Amino acid sequence: MPVPSLLAVFAHPDDESLSAGGVLARHAAAGAPTAVVTATWAADTERAAELAEALRILGAGKPRMLGYADARVPQSAPGCRRLCDAPLDEAVQRLVAHIREFRPDIIVTHDAYGGLPGHPDHVHTHRVTMLAAQASGLGQLYPDTGAPWQPRALYLATHPHSAVSALRDVIGARKTVYSVPDEQVTATVDVSPWMEQKIGAVLAHRSEVERGALPGVIAGLPPDARKRLFATEWYIRHELVTAASPQPELTT
Repeated sequence: MPVPSLLAVFAHPDDESLSAGGVLARHAAAGAPTAVVTATWAADTERAAELAEALRILGAGKPRMLGYADARVPQSAPGCRRLCDAPLDEAVQRLVAHIREFRPDIIVTHDAYGGLPGHPDHVHTHRVTMLAAQASGLGQLYPDTGAPWQPRALYLATHPHSAVSALRDVIGARKTVYSVPDEQVTATVDVSPWMEQKIGAVLAHRSEVERGALPGVIAGLPPDARKRLFATEWYIRHELVTAASPQPELTT
């Protein structure tokens, strides 16, 4: 059975590498069409150029940008609305256009918490993606964005409670870290064979490395610590269709 095509939808440049870099590299290496939509930052910014290099390393094509501004960085998309301020219907329509063009079997995005930090852009990207994944299959919605296409499944990148204590030492003490009960995780993926690509993609986000954000913290870790902390990715699967045929799954 061929490896299913995969479209990842994340809020900021670097989220794709941190949250799903291993799965993206794994699917691409198996020959599956693989791509990433990024909700914020403009195409002509430094971080978009870094994103392009990260996606090259992962084998995930060229950047696809929704073009909204980061909630906390107005210069991320000069003259454009912040993602959280944009009309929901507008953001969903923009994403539906990408889904219908790429026609993925699987979509990967943030969980409902927006991952460990709970960033508002992550949370809103989750909402937009959940709606777009269903709307893309309904021909009477957004008819100008192309022929309808229904992805088969949606995977939410997450962290189980059991993984948080080890990660806290890396990400730093936060007032709140968001994770889910271990039993809610439906796919645990060992991405250690693709660690070189995953870490390379994370470090391609050089501006984040230089300012000491999480990619910068990772840059300072020895290889064994990187593997111990980032060689597993966790997901919660949501079915989008009910069919008698086998449903596509992330390769684990």
